[in-house]
Amino acid sequence: MTPSSKPLSAFLAMTLLAYPIATSPAWAAVEDYEFQLVKTEVQIGDAVVVSVLLIDKRNGEAVPDAVIFQQRVDMAPDGMETMAGSIVPLPSTEPGVYSFETGLIMEGGWRLSLAAKIQGEEGTLESQLEIKVLP
Repeated sequence: MTPSSKPLSAFLAMTLLAYPIATSPAWAAVEDYEFQLVKTEVQIGDAVVVSVLLIDKRNGEAVPDAVIFQQRVDMAPDGMETMAGSIVPLPSTEPGVYSFETGLIMEGGWRLSLAAKIQGEEGTLESQLEIKVLP
């Protein structure tokens, strides 16, 4: 091996070692996803539909097929956490949008708490969103 071929050999060796890292897919983490309210303000009612959009924060795309296994709505933003409303999941009408029918029987601030599993990801996505209920 000549002195001038040593740097080239070292470069090739480093390139081959780095190749699997550079070509492997980038894995997401639960922190790369978030729920967003479709509407932040709704009218008071016994059967209000509240919808959220689950997005991948890395590219802004909607994320379908998440499993929301826990949901709660309460008046924690107004200091009344024990004032909870009924909440029932509804069938999804479009990919990445998750809707719930809930009883928002008092005007003020309401908190929607969600816990979900995202297909192909480890961990649980937990989210708390504030809804303003108007008369």
